Amino acid sequence: MAAAAAAAQDELNQLERVFLRLGHAETDEQLQNIISKFLPPVLLKLSSTQEGVRKKVMELLVHVNKRIKSRPKIQLPVETLLVQYQDPSAVSFVTNFTIIYVKMGYPRLPVEKQCELAPTLLTAMEGKPQPQQDSLMHLLIPTLFHMKYPAEPLKAAASPFNLAEKPKTVQLLLDFMLDVLLMPYGVIDWNNPAIINKMYKVYLGDIPLKTKEGSVLKPEMKRESVSTRVKLKIVPHLLRSRQAAETFPANIQVVYDGLFGANTNAKLRSLSLQFVHHICIICPESKIKPLGPMLLNGLTKLINEYKEDSKLLSMAYSAVGKLSSRMPQLFTKDIALVQQFFEALCKEDADTRLAIQEALSMMVGAYTNLEGAQRTLMEVLVASYLIKPEVQVRQVAVKFASTVFPPNHIPSRYLLLLAAGDPREEVHGEAQQVLRTFPGKNEKESSRKQMPLFPEMVHYIQDKASHQMKTPAKYTTGTASLPFNPATFGEIVLYLRMCLAHSAGVVPTSQSLADMQDQAPAIGRYIRNLMSGNHVSLSSSSSSKSVETNPVHTYIGLLQQLLTNVGGLPVMYCLLEVVSVYPEKLATRFVDKMDWIKSLMNTNKEEMRELAALFYSVVLSTMSGDELRASLEQLIKMTKDNHSPEVQHGSLLALGFTIGRYLAKGKCRTRELHNAEQPNTAVMPDQEQLIKSTTETIGSFLDSTSPFLVVAACTALGEIGRNGPLPIPSEGPGFTKLQLVESLLARIPSSKETNKMKERAIQTLGYFPVGDEDFPHQKLLLQGLMDSVEAKQIELQFTVGEAITSAAVGTSSVAARDAWTVTEEEYIPPSDLKGNDVVPWVLDLILNKHIISPNPHIRQAACIWLLSMVKKLSTHKAIKSHLKDIQSAFVSILSDSDELSQDVASKGLGLIYELGSEEDQQELVTTLVDTLMTGKRAKHEMTGETVVFQGGLSKTPDGQGLSTYKELCSLASDLNQPDLVYKFMNLANHHAMWNSRKGAAFGFNVIAAKAGEQLAPFLPQLLPRLYRYQFDPNVGIRQAMTSIWNALVTDKTMVDKYMKEILEDLICNLTSSLWRIRESSCLALNDLLRGRSLDDIIDKLPEIWEILFRVQDDIKETVRKAADLALKTLSKVCVKMCEPSKGAVGQKTIAVLLPCLLDKGIVSTVAEVRSLSINTLVKISKSAGSMLKPHAPKLIPALLESLSVLEPQVLNYLSLCATEQEKTAMDSARLNAVKSSPMMETINMSLQYLDVSVLGELVPRLCELIKSGVGLGTKGGCASVIVSLTTQCPQDLAPYSGKLMSALLSGLTDRNSVIQKSFAFAMGHLVRTSRDTSTEKLLHKLSSWYMEKEEPVYRTGCALTVHSMGRYSPDVVKSHAKHVLPLAFLGMHEVPDEEKGEKENSTLWTEVWQENVPGTQGGIRLYMQELITITQKALQSQSWKMKAQGAAAMASIAKQTGSLVPPHLGIVLSALLQGLPGRTWTGKEELLKAIASVVSACNAELQKSVPGQPPISDIVQAVLKECRKENLKYKMVALRCAAGVLQATKEDRFQELADIVFPMIKKDSLESLGTGLPKHDEEDEETREKELQVESLICAFETLGKAWPRSPETQRCYRQDFCKLMCDRLKLSTWKVQLGVLQAMNAYFKGLLLFDKEHLDPVALTEILLETCSSITHSLENKSYTSIRTEALTVIELLLTKLQETQQWESLTPESTEHLIRSLSTMASDSRPELQEKAFILKKTLESLD
Repeated sequence: MAAAAAAAQDELNQLERVFLRLGHAETDEQLQNIISKFLPPVLLKLSSTQEGVRKKVMELLVHVNKRIKSRPKIQLPVETLLVQYQDPSAVSFVTNFTIIYVKMGYPRLPVEKQCELAPTLLTAMEGKPQPQQDSLMHLLIPTLFHMKYPAEPLKAAASPFNLAEKPKTVQLLLDFMLDVLLMPYGVIDWNNPAIINKMYKVYLGDIPLKTKEGSVLKPEMKRESVSTRVKLKIVPHLLRSRQAAETFPANIQVVYDGLFGANTNAKLRSLSLQFVHHICIICPESKIKPLGPMLLNGLTKLINEYKEDSKLLSMAYSAVGKLSSRMPQLFTKDIALVQQFFEALCKEDADTRLAIQEALSMMVGAYTNLEGAQRTLMEVLVASYLIKPEVQVRQVAVKFASTVFPPNHIPSRYLLLLAAGDPREEVHGEAQQVLRTFPGKNEKESSRKQMPLFPEMVHYIQDKASHQMKTPAKYTTGTASLPFNPATFGEIVLYLRMCLAHSAGVVPTSQSLADMQDQAPAIGRYIRNLMSGNHVSLSSSSSSKSVETNPVHTYIGLLQQLLTNVGGLPVMYCLLEVVSVYPEKLATRFVDKMDWIKSLMNTNKEEMRELAALFYSVVLSTMSGDELRASLEQLIKMTKDNHSPEVQHGSLLALGFTIGRYLAKGKCRTRELHNAEQPNTAVMPDQEQLIKSTTETIGSFLDSTSPFLVVAACTALGEIGRNGPLPIPSEGPGFTKLQLVESLLARIPSSKETNKMKERAIQTLGYFPVGDEDFPHQKLLLQGLMDSVEAKQIELQFTVGEAITSAAVGTSSVAARDAWTVTEEEYIPPSDLKGNDVVPWVLDLILNKHIISPNPHIRQAACIWLLSMVKKLSTHKAIKSHLKDIQSAFVSILSDSDELSQDVASKGLGLIYELGSEEDQQELVTTLVDTLMTGKRAKHEMTGETVVFQGGLSKTPDGQGLSTYKELCSLASDLNQPDLVYKFMNLANHHAMWNSRKGAAFGFNVIAAKAGEQLAPFLPQLLPRLYRYQFDPNVGIRQAMTSIWNALVTDKTMVDKYMKEILEDLICNLTSSLWRIRESSCLALNDLLRGRSLDDIIDKLPEIWEILFRVQDDIKETVRKAADLALKTLSKVCVKMCEPSKGAVGQKTIAVLLPCLLDKGIVSTVAEVRSLSINTLVKISKSAGSMLKPHAPKLIPALLESLSVLEPQVLNYLSLCATEQEKTAMDSARLNAVKSSPMMETINMSLQYLDVSVLGELVPRLCELIKSGVGLGTKGGCASVIVSLTTQCPQDLAPYSGKLMSALLSGLTDRNSVIQKSFAFAMGHLVRTSRDTSTEKLLHKLSSWYMEKEEPVYRTGCALTVHSMGRYSPDVVKSHAKHVLPLAFLGMHEVPDEEKGEKENSTLWTEVWQENVPGTQGGIRLYMQELITITQKALQSQSWKMKAQGAAAMASIAKQTGSLVPPHLGIVLSALLQGLPGRTWTGKEELLKAIASVVSACNAELQKSVPGQPPISDIVQAVLKECRKENLKYKMVALRCAAGVLQATKEDRFQELADIVFPMIKKDSLESLGTGLPKHDEEDEETREKELQVESLICAFETLGKAWPRSPETQRCYRQDFCKLMCDRLKLSTWKVQLGVLQAMNAYFKGLLLFDKEHLDPVALTEILLETCSSITHSLENKSYTSIRTEALTVIELLLTKLQETQQWESLTPESTEHLIRSLSTMASDSRPELQEKAFILKKTLESLD
């Protein structure tokens, strides 16, 4: 047993020695050597049987781990450990710990060493537990990459691993590798063919191929395919890989295995289908070719066989769709597949239907070029599915019909027409869209084939119609049957009209009837051609019957049929159009249908009636005179039919149209006859009469009460007036031309009339001078039109413009033509016309009166009229000769505040420019530019009707409106091409008006397209400016410029191409003097930076940041907001650029950004700039990581400064107003907030990467900041950084610790306790890394502060710092114990200030002292010399408080040590005595107490005379001197001290004491007798006084008792007085005093020499006893206080004992005995049994005397 214990002890000693060596290791190298040597043997000690040894080893290992973890470079003895690990006899406890260190050490080895040991790792795995094998595998796998393998794999002997002999390990390794492969690593390159082939190999195993290599494969080498679970893991990775999609044939094998393999399941099928999708999307053209058929077969097989899971089916269908879009050629031949899918679409459930629908939609493209039988087959197929009940089926069928066949394929168009009548919106909507949109105009060569030819289409429809009529498919309505339902029929008619237009060579449209009418002349030519038999005869396959019917007649027949049974405006129009363009041939068909036409004239639709009336007039005008007359009379009769306004309306219009046509015909005939020079026999007198009466009849309706009849009358009169002179008198009474003009003019401004009425009135007025060259009121009429301007009637002014233009040129106006047969452009007025042209007069009026009107509405109207004249009369000499005047008119309107006026004017300017000759153009440009740039413009006179600030105050009349054009002009000037301003104006087309019917008639879009082409060469110069202008705050400019941009910049990559130029422009304009430009530059920059690569412009970034910082503080709020937006975007972009993945670009970005953010951003006075800079910095630091290192010296101080700057200022204010306690709590919270702030986060991020290279630069800045930094946050942050540095790089920090220390020193005395604490905390850490000399200096400094400075902040600072050092750097404190501990000892005795509660300091000091000394006594002994030195110093201090503290410390030393010896005794006492003289100060009591305790403890030593040691008499003298002081409290302490000293030294100084004390006692008794009742308000004061009095009495007696000397002389003098004093007080005093007196009495009797044999004096004794006994009975009978009775008994007992000893009983008189016995008897009933007993014994004694 003993031997075992000894061995264990021995082991423990060895371990202790290792521990010591580890502790002494100072460098990494030393540590590494010790660990290499001792780690393996220490680990073996774990097998020890002794619990203590094992525990010690664990302690040691914990220490080693701590040391190693922070030093990653230290190498461990891995090789030895591996050998130890493999030792079969090792205990598992040992191997478990050994592998921990193998795992820790192996990755630290150099790569070569790792490779060398790799085989050992494999060997070590054999037979070990699973987790350990896994750990070793983890170590091994990364090494395999670096190993060198033999070139020929078959020479296994050369292989480093020798795996052939370790089958189990091989299995392990392979399994593990497979798992590793399937782990979702983020870093694997999934497009690496080697990796992908490996994945396929794992998935498929070895598939035996019928090749040489295939047969070579030995059976045992063959790999099996993996389990389904592993496959499920592999496929998702294949889905991430481009390469996998291309790898043939493995990809198709995986697909087939997943879809049809033996062990597949739903999940794998689904993944395999995803893989098919992946292949279809990713696989390149060349590689998908061989796959296509196999994939298609697989998918169709799956679709046919697999019905369980609709989700899978859906995926399969959509996969087919995707495949078809990749490989259409696969599908083209296979129409059966389409049929199969259509069938499935009819049957499958809803979810799958959606997928099939999608698939079919994608497949459409594969069938676009079908020919012959295939095409016919497809037609039949589509036709059969168009009538299925399922709406999706019909929808897809429409898609096929519209896409598979060319647009001129008649059967498919017919199918679409049928679908256009489908009841479901999704079907008919799509069909209509296809039918009504005309294919693009760009395919010039195929333009003939864009639609079927009219004759063929008509015949096809006719065939189908006659066929339908024979089947139940026909549509029945009321009495009649139709071949198609109305919706289809309507669509057919419109489509035929489009074919007709297309065949006639115009662009077909079916949107508006007015647009359709513009095409009528062209259609007319085509129809005449068809009718003359020139059209291509149809193929012989059509039946012979249909050949006879001309397609035009068939078309008319269809129209008639539909119109009769269903009606409809477009149908009516189509019929009217086809007849009107060739009435000579076609109107005759309807001569016998006049009644049917009349019935159409009476329908309830106004427009319908109007068209029907026109139709009627066309047919009627082909009849002979008599029939015409009869019809007119009948019509006149119908107009009188007041019961039916509809009939009246139709008849009125028919009358007007008919007479108009009649007059026009008459004119032509007159002209023809005139040419033939035959006498004029055109108009019969009776006919003239008829026309006159008809006109009057019509005129009478102008006063009708029905508005629509008035409109009709007006229209009818207009038609008559357009075609000839009105057959009514010029002026005079009744219905005259003058009266008519005035009546119509009056209606234009009237608010009662409808807009339609006004339009018609204006039009009609414009027509009068056209038909009548001698119209008498032409100028009156024009003047009237111009004066009828109303506000906000823009559309109307376009009509007025047309009317003025017509009326101004009179008979040569285009209005005189027949609109059905001649277009405006083709019309040439007859040459022999008598002219009535007043254009110069009108122009003069507009330019000199209306354009310069003060009323903006009139200006706007005049501008529109002017535009109309310039457009319509561009060749007129009056216009040509006034180009400059017209231009200046337009320019003056440009500055109007109304957008439309500006726009009209800008368009006008463009037209004018185009009209001029070259010199004209030169001159025009110059004047325009001049006007625009100098802003000179026509002043409008202010009159009563001037509208000021129309439309609110938003636009001032200072040319603000001109800004858009000024900008356009400056753009053009900058390009040195001022004439481009016209092009810009054409492109800046943004008013909705131009899209209206009237606006579009001007054809500006064509002009704009041309302008765009002309501007293209100037793009590079224009682009930057235009880019910025798109963000202009002025809406007008923004819209204009955006229009120009959209017109010019069609290629989106242009911005990237001109990035640098745009950026230059923006940077330059960010600081423009105009806020508008600053704002637009910010917004443009925001847009430019988004989502673009900025690698080329990194150098520009700081400049952009800085300028934006400035703009962020702009005077204008909108600019600030824009800058904010741009900055946020910039910040995002920059953070992205600083990611480590960006490499050198990232480095460069950080290098340019940080200085800018730190110097300009964080310190900005603008709050938004600061916060954005900081957020950006934080994000950069997070994303940049180690790239921050070189910038840390700049970054960290800047961020530290920002910690305070960014704190809300209100916190500082609150902190100032708070109480001390609140302030501390609040500041602590603030500091915590700072520590968790984003800035601190950034700092901590960058601290991770610091090392020597950076510290040299960082530390001086840090020091500077600690000293000069303001604000809680900054200071706290600095302290925190220092702490981090001491833990992260202590070695590197060592050279700089001194600097940091002196910087921190200033903060230790900070008035703010929280900062003080954090600096002390930092200092506590910092001394660890500093040199000894620095630490010594620090301690001296602290010590001198503590001793010399009176402000509490210094003392607290010292306490906190030393305490922090003790806690965080205990070794440092131990090595400087001689400096630290005496200070701590003194500090422990700090007297807490009651009010301020400075309890903490002494607690802190106590903690330092206790942790570093072996018990207080031992500590004092150890450091006696130093302690005395420091306490002496304290006593000599100027500060009373310090003196008191020194005194307390002295007292403590004296108490603790028990006895001092020379020379210390002398030193201590002298020091204490030195402190006594002089005035009384708080804490001086401590000196007295110390003296008392020293003297009582070292009395014996003091008796000897030793040099430097004060004699006792001096001490007593000094103390007695203090007893004479006035201050009662102090006096009491002095007295007690004196008593103690006297008691200890047995000196006799009673006389002196009595002189001091007796008066106190006597005075007191007098006072207490003389006091009456106190007044109430003095009560407290009184109470306190009383207590003090009592205290002083007690003290007095205690002192006298202790100082009672054994000196006969003194006793003789004072025994009587002293006794009397005591007895007097016993009778009168409170119980406390009584108790004191009794105790004094006890001492008195003990020391009374009268009881000694040598000094007997019976007389004196008798007197004393008499006095005593009479008074002590009071105390004995005191019922209230046991203590008094006890003490009295003690005195009596003492007396009796003494009397007994000296046998002086005779001195006790009987009287006294009597007294005593009586009093003792009362105690027989005492509550305390022991007192009862004692009293009883004493009584017995007394009684026995008798």
